[in-house]
Amino acid sequence: MVATLDTSFRQEVRAWLEANCPPEMRTPETGDDDTCWGGRNFRFKSEAQRVWMQRMAEKGWTVPDWPKAYGGGGLTSEETAILRQEMRALKCRVPLSSFGIWMLGPALLKYGSEEQKRHYLPQIARGEIRWCQGYSEPNAGSDLASLQTRAELQGDHFIVNGSKIWTSYADKADWIFCLVRTDPGAKKHTGISFLLFDMASPGVSTRPITLISGASPFCQTFFEDVRVPASQLVGEMNGGWEIAKYLLGHERTMISSIGDRSAGGPTVSQQVVAATGLDAQGRLDNPGLRKRLATLEIDEYAFRLAQQRAAELARTGGGDGGAPSMLKYYGSELNKRRHETLMSGGGIDALEWEGERSAEGARARAWLRTKANSIEGGTSEVQLNILVKRVLGLPGA
Repeated sequence: MVATLDTSFRQEVRAWLEANCPPEMRTPETGDDDTCWGGRNFRFKSEAQRVWMQRMAEKGWTVPDWPKAYGGGGLTSEETAILRQEMRALKCRVPLSSFGIWMLGPALLKYGSEEQKRHYLPQIARGEIRWCQGYSEPNAGSDLASLQTRAELQGDHFIVNGSKIWTSYADKADWIFCLVRTDPGAKKHTGISFLLFDMASPGVSTRPITLISGASPFCQTFFEDVRVPASQLVGEMNGGWEIAKYLLGHERTMISSIGDRSAGGPTVSQQVVAATGLDAQGRLDNPGLRKRLATLEIDEYAFRLAQQRAAELARTGGGDGGAPSMLKYYGSELNKRRHETLMSGGGIDALEWEGERSAEGARARAWLRTKANSIEGGTSEVQLNILVKRVLGLPGA
């Protein structure tokens, strides 16, 4: 009976996607500028992009496994997996990319008040509000709990002062979910709270940070006497560290997805072949490069299986709690290897930095950007320490 229901649902999903996903939305995205981020200042790149996001939002399938009361599709985990499989099979783009979907939404579902859930979650699901993450600070990176941005409760408002760094897309975001210190006298993990506030609030400013790639989504964000209504505190006062850790698990799982490039676009092997050509036997004439490509493709396939296994364990309440760190670590390293291989396959031409032929140095800039993969969302060293403690059961340093 279950198999029959799965088959019926799969057929229903495929028929709906075929009828509602525009042909233009069945091609690979070309980059951030081609991604639907939503938000009050977002401008759709095409009518097809707008239609696709709107149709999926109306169906609740921008967040298919969220409850319908909060703008979701109300699907089970198995139904959500089927939807994503069918989207991949038809090469449908993700209709809406959002830190609200990937990180804040799950945290609000678990820790938010009913009023907060009903207010913010439907806006996230419809792409009406774009979020950024206020975690790291100039002196609080890997040791995040040492953060010093202050929030003092004065009447029915918090007054926030301090700064955050590496705030992705802060200059484009509408709102921020932010860790602040509300009890300076407490031990560092126990004096932190989790606030939500509008980036248009007086006293908020951003400064973009340029990376070695020549571009960057990162900013430094400054807060000067920013007034935040006390109702925008999520969870308990000074109880933000628990929320922060839960959200980090979702962030690391999100970042790990860079390790899976199975959906859309040419493979690494196809790109290398296009750059170097084949010999008389129809093979790359560089044995070392052939070996690297074969090893990479095997590891990519193994990584996808690991992702599926982790998702299945999470659905059944299994797992050891180390999966987000494992996936984040290996996904980051795999993506770095992928771009190293692309650079090797491209030879000296891959180093071109400007010009129409290289799309303004797209390959070289993407390669340099991957160097941040093992830092953002918690460094690779931090992830390995977490695995040592949670999986191997060894004491921390």
